[in-house]
Amino acid sequence: MDTDLFNAARRYADSHVDANGVAKTPIPGLVILRETMPTPLQYAISKPLVALVLQGTKRVSIGKSTFNFGAGESLLITTDVPTVSQITKASLDQPYYSFVMELDAKVIAGLVMEMGSAPFSAGEPVRIDPTETEVADSALRLMLLLDRPGALSVLKDQLIRELHFWLLSGRHGGAIRALGVNDSHAQRIARAIALLRSNFAKPIRIEDLADAAGMSLSAFHAHFRTITSLSPLQFQKQLRLIEARQAMLASGSTISSAAFAVGYESVSQFTREYARMFGIPPARYIREAKSRMQSTG
Repeated sequence: MDTDLFNAARRYADSHVDANGVAKTPIPGLVILRETMPTPLQYAISKPLVALVLQGTKRVSIGKSTFNFGAGESLLITTDVPTVSQITKASLDQPYYSFVMELDAKVIAGLVMEMGSAPFSAGEPVRIDPTETEVADSALRLMLLLDRPGALSVLKDQLIRELHFWLLSGRHGGAIRALGVNDSHAQRIARAIALLRSNFAKPIRIEDLADAAGMSLSAFHAHFRTITSLSPLQFQKQLRLIEARQAMLASGSTISSAAFAVGYESVSQFTREYARMFGIPPARYIREAKSRMQSTG
């Protein structure tokens, strides 16, 4: 683990972390995560990102695959996929810290054009590897800019670009490159996913998603499942349920208002599908979440 990067991230997170363990930064797509105890299971449909773990350990599952990783290792997610994660080692004396940066497809596309032709492939959407020195060095210099607003506005774009360059040059550059290759399957499906994310609470026609991807219906279904591990309708359902779960916790929405807000017309159907996905009914989730907040508050 890079000690300088750890110290810079720790100082920033300790000063800026919110109640959810997230320290947002003025750099788009960059957050520092900090937790002082192991967490419950956390469900998300993650965007492409890289997460450098600086202290503590975490577990991430996608489908039937589970990955455990800790300080000095990086998590790389190269497509929008449903994940179940849990911080497994964290304490008041030694909190969990990680540097998390969303991958920028536009930056990747520009770099791919400059770097020239090279193999690309979707491959496995989740990977764990030792953090590469050049990536950690770029991350450190981004962190140091946070204390210098004048320099941040001038230099952040080139440092974000540099971090992406080193990721593209690394052992899994081929999978990242697919995000920036014009008209690749990954890029086409990303267009459909963007449409799904912005309209998840509304009925949406599969034909419209296929049109956004520029694919026939059969090709769209096949490539969508290959890349995300879900069908488009399963993807939308998980987006709805995750959004409702967050609303019930963050804003105190009732079960019925959360269900209707994400597009359900039946509260009983919402309750059944919520329990099927998360393992407990929403009423029990709310009770247990409130109990945890009271015990730590």
